[in-house]
Amino acid sequence: MASRDYYDVLGVSRDADDGEIKKAYKKLALKYHPDKNPGNDNAEKSFKEAAEAYDVLRDPEKRRIYDAHGHEGLSGTGAGFSDVEDIFRVFGDIFGGGGGGGIFGDLFGGGGQTRRGESLAAHVQVTLEEAAAGTTRTISLRRKVGCDTCMGSGASPGTQPIRCGTCSGEGYVLRSQGFFSIRTPCPACHTKGELIKDPCKNCSGAGLMQKVDEIVIEIPAGISEGTRLRVTGCGNEGAHGVPAGDLQVVIRYETHAFFAREQDDVCFELPIAYSQAALGAEVEVPTLEGKAVLTIPPGTQSGDKLRMKGMGFPSLHSRRKGDQLVQTIIEVPTRLSEKEQDLLRQLADIEEKEVGTRRRGFLDRLKEYLG
Repeated sequence: MASRDYYDVLGVSRDADDGEIKKAYKKLALKYHPDKNPGNDNAEKSFKEAAEAYDVLRDPEKRRIYDAHGHEGLSGTGAGFSDVEDIFRVFGDIFGGGGGGGIFGDLFGGGGQTRRGESLAAHVQVTLEEAAAGTTRTISLRRKVGCDTCMGSGASPGTQPIRCGTCSGEGYVLRSQGFFSIRTPCPACHTKGELIKDPCKNCSGAGLMQKVDEIVIEIPAGISEGTRLRVTGCGNEGAHGVPAGDLQVVIRYETHAFFAREQDDVCFELPIAYSQAALGAEVEVPTLEGKAVLTIPPGTQSGDKLRMKGMGFPSLHSRRKGDQLVQTIIEVPTRLSEKEQDLLRQLADIEEKEVGTRRRGFLDRLKEYLG
């Protein structure tokens, strides 16, 4: 969404640390929070822009990509938010566990129970081949769910919570400070609006219990490292029937023996012999989909990049595929047989008499420089 520089959006320097970035984001989020600016489209746009900037700069991998390649480099990494509720769910630690309350609820009257439970986070490692083709992962996730003894009420079976007398069931109380009245969480029921006299023995009155679930993660073809996948409803549930938050799954790549990814291209270095570089050759090379034959043109230089069209990663945003870029490295032998030495000396005599264009130009410039 945002086209402005993320550091400018947050008003921080490019070497700002995590604490400075979070502090700057909190300040902007407070200024442009929807509860403080109802119906203000510009404020909502600024709120989303600040969240997008914070989401990128707080993540070391996304920040590295952004610093190196800018906005274009983040294509396919999951940067950006679809709506304000998405921001609240992702930044539950700042906004108060998945709802719009937290540090803002007391100031703007957001109050009450959070609209969703806490979001959870997990990391999944995939190979480059799996990232290119798409795959699935099943993870064991420990999360909070409603207690099956008290059905999430927190009270022993056969009993019911009672209304809190301190806040009259509101969950919040008003405290006077000078000319102002400030709405604060009730100290007796802690925003629940009710008290449990006979707590459930299974969950100790929390209304929640720990459960281990097997979660299947669908990983799309072409996914980039650092991408965050959201699995809706697989986070922690809240007490008293509050629906579960989401599971945020961050994708990490396993180190590959040959390949590295650059945008949608896959790159690797190929050592070749001098004779192959000079005469040309056909060699079998690995690709993300198996083996393929690469044609090395005669006269290939060390460091040249040969392109294998369509052998890279599929784009998440279009039907095109990247390429495989093979960088040739001419390998100079360190041990030679007598026959090899004799052949190379003959070649050296020929090269001395028949100087190549590039070397001839260099020698001419060198003679001129040395006078």
